[in-house]
Amino acid sequence: MNEQTAEPHRAPEPPEVQPPARPPREPVFNLPPALFFSLCLLGVIYAVQELLLSDDALNWLFFTFGFVPARYVIPLSQQGLELFWTPVTYSLLHGSVQHILFNAFWLMAFGAPVVRRIGTLRFVLFWVFSAVASAALHAVLNWGDVSLLIGASGVISGLMGAACRFAFPVERRPMAPAHFNPRLSIVGALKSRTVIIFMLLWLVGNALIAVGIPLVGDSDQAIAWDAHIGGFVFGFLLFSLFDRAPRPPVMEPDGTEKDMLQS
Repeated sequence: MNEQTAEPHRAPEPPEVQPPARPPREPVFNLPPALFFSLCLLGVIYAVQELLLSDDALNWLFFTFGFVPARYVIPLSQQGLELFWTPVTYSLLHGSVQHILFNAFWLMAFGAPVVRRIGTLRFVLFWVFSAVASAALHAVLNWGDVSLLIGASGVISGLMGAACRFAFPVERRPMAPAHFNPRLSIVGALKSRTVIIFMLLWLVGNALIAVGIPLVGDSDQAIAWDAHIGGFVFGFLLFSLFDRAPRPPVMEPDGTEKDMLQS
């Protein structure tokens, strides 16, 4: 009789416990690519005009791409074609470090939710038309004036007006990115206490600018408050032409936590 031996039974070893995966770290500035590119473009243009251009070249740049209301009272046969592109290109130029930094701050604050909501192409179109609207009101109120208008403040004011249509919801809702909010009608936005307070503060700031009290920068440098108003009215009244139905946010499973960075 053959005797078979068997190895003693071993208890299965418990699987190694893997350390929990660290959640991805949110960047400090979580900007949409279109907005990041816009900021880079403004910065590069300003760096070139400050570091590379002579005084004569800088004067040519401002004259060729800055907005001058007097161009629209002079016959076309007596001038160049600058009147056709300067209602847009002036918004890409800035006159000082304080000017571009101030505009960049507000562009990040109000441009981010608008870009996330309407997308890159619509954002570019919104930039173009809000710049034109800002320049148009400035030209009407300063008809025939030879002053030079530069800066993206009119476009930023347009973004502020657009944000009033969706970034300040009437009802209290769980914290979610602003660009997922439903769009308010013009009347609905004017019924929102938050929107009204924001608009009043914005108007007070522009009133101070109009009487010669700047909020930032050199007090000797004139600020085109009327261009701000043109951009804001355009963005507030006509934002629906650029808006699209927001996609619903992706809901996280129950029991999970996720840091949220709102712009």
